[in-house]
Amino acid sequence: MESKKQILFPKHQKLFEQVGENYRLARKRRKLTMQQVAERAGIDRTTLYKIEKGNGSVSMIAYFNVLRALGLQDDFLKLAGNDELGRKLQDLSLMGKK
Repeated sequence: MESKKQILFPKHQKLFEQVGENYRLARKRRKLTMQQVAERAGIDRTTLYKIEKGNGSVSMIAYFNVLRALGLQDDFLKLAGNDELGRKLQDLSLMGKK
């Protein structure tokens, strides 16, 4: 089965770039080099560079391993954690089942 090329619109690319900047700032606050974080995360330095630039083609596992290397692995649970719309839809569904 042929995989489809994923499309990322420019306004959403900015979100990835912001995440990458957050990773870079977290690393710098800890006074760690790219090489140190890459080694601790088990990835190439080039992959860390891509993450810090907001490259959407890098695997989520690599993003997670960098969080782990920075001691921020619990932040991964924040992804889609506050599903406000989903909760409202669920509440509406429950209200209709009387």
